[in-house]
Amino acid sequence: MQEIARLAGLFAAHGIWGVSDGATLIPLLGYEQASGDRGMDRFAFDDVGAGAQAGQEALQTNQHDAIRAVLVVDGYLHLPGGRTDALIVEAVEYGPARRSFKMGVPYRPQPSPEGFAVHRPKFIEVVGIDRQDYPALTDAFFAGVDSHERAAPVWNAHLDPSI
Repeated sequence: MQEIARLAGLFAAHGIWGVSDGATLIPLLGYEQASGDRGMDRFAFDDVGAGAQAGQEALQTNQHDAIRAVLVVDGYLHLPGGRTDALIVEAVEYGPARRSFKMGVPYRPQPSPEGFAVHRPKFIEVVGIDRQDYPALTDAFFAGVDSHERAAPVWNAHLDPSI
């Protein structure tokens, strides 16, 4: 399960890098095949919601015959402080014992008076993973974030753990 968490961290970081300048993220699907080869598809539609739907369909149907995949879309989380911009990260490990998790990575968009910020990820839904494995899952996620050469410095420079 740590492999899917690392992949999720890598593509979540890529998404944060994409929104750090104020742009809306084009939904993206990152995947890894049994050979270790990785790829990424973007779902650029006139309507971002249609792109997210196409990405969700690609994630569910496993169109690349991947062993694991991650969908990252721009959206919102409802937190105690109100509605917050967030990247929604849905990760799936395919196979007979399919496991998955969905998390939100809240962020403060640019432009804003306080500037861009990345907040602590929040688990939304977890399937097939025991609660005692969450710390290892989180560590692997951040290892994936740190593995993205260009995005990790953006994430780390704008980290605001207040939320």
